[in-house]
Amino acid sequence: MSDNNALNQGLEPATLFDLINDVQVNPDAIVSKTLRRSPTLNLTLFAFDQGQGLSGHSSPMDAYVQILTGKMEITIGAEKFTLEAGQIILMPAQVDHALDAVEASKMLLTMVQQ
Repeated sequence: MSDNNALNQGLEPATLFDLINDVQVNPDAIVSKTLRRSPTLNLTLFAFDQGQGLSGHSSPMDAYVQILTGKMEITIGAEKFTLEAGQIILMPAQVDHALDAVEASKMLLTMVQQ
């Protein structure tokens, strides 16, 4: 496998990819699918069942969360935000953040090296 193929995990060049329908919400679970991983960019699709979440942590990269379906509460530092489908927020590098699904939700996480 070439290095280029090792980095491309799901996205094929010039091929349509359905962000909403390619990952399904599973009961009491978080599902993730890596779409692209490189030293400077990571794209990951997530599906959260209601009540599921990721506890507080930080990242060495800026992380953009785009809500595709549902509603999520996102904590960045000491601030809480409620995001719905069609909204996006930046979780800055090195700042603690947490995510909780208020209802079954799907999101795209885009991590970018500063």
